[in-house]
Amino acid sequence: MADNPGNAVVLLSGGLDSATVLAIARDQGYRCIALSFDYGQRHRIELISAQQVATAGGAVEHRILTLPIGELGGSALTDNAIDVPNASDTKDGDIPITYVPARNTIFLSMALGLAEITGARNIYIGANAVDYSGYPDCRPEFISAFERLANLATREGVEGDGFRIKAPLVNMSKAEIISTGVALGVDYGLTVSCYNPSADGLACRVCDSCRLRSSGFEMAGIADPTVYQSAG
Repeated sequence: MADNPGNAVVLLSGGLDSATVLAIARDQGYRCIALSFDYGQRHRIELISAQQVATAGGAVEHRILTLPIGELGGSALTDNAIDVPNASDTKDGDIPITYVPARNTIFLSMALGLAEITGARNIYIGANAVDYSGYPDCRPEFISAFERLANLATREGVEGDGFRIKAPLVNMSKAEIISTGVALGVDYGLTVSCYNPSADGLACRVCDSCRLRSSGFEMAGIADPTVYQSAG
């Protein structure tokens, strides 16, 4: 564990990846300020999971901000007129309709403001470029570009030590992420990954996020704690 490294802002969706990132940041000694967003997502139940994960993961503070991203539409995650596709309907190499335009750019911008206010110099995000749905804002190139922006556009970047955008999962498989989290004591039963859960939070089992999650547990050889809706 690092020796008193100070505060870090951790983007926390309530899903598997962000729960793992919170555990990593905590293990590295940071006082973690968890940041979640109510942005009009159809899987808003993830915010309940985020609260539970923040508490279980030892965050010193958890903020949930409301952002009107969903009012823009253009994504199956924010527009009820667009159906969430099954994983089998998504073509490899295509950016799927579940991509939310500019979401990680907006989230990181808010995290950057909070980091500057709270004296945090490290921002953690659960972006992953290996087992992911093809989102352009989950790539290492994006993370590096945003870090450059952060250090050009802020007082701390110009006059101080600057910011570091940390994406420790970016080159890990889903199985590696799960194994890492289990070793750090993450309770994945608290997390929600499904894009289209039922009203009571049961995972649909057929969306791309459910597919990645279930295959990750299978590849890791770890029991999947997810409660799925009945098949058929």
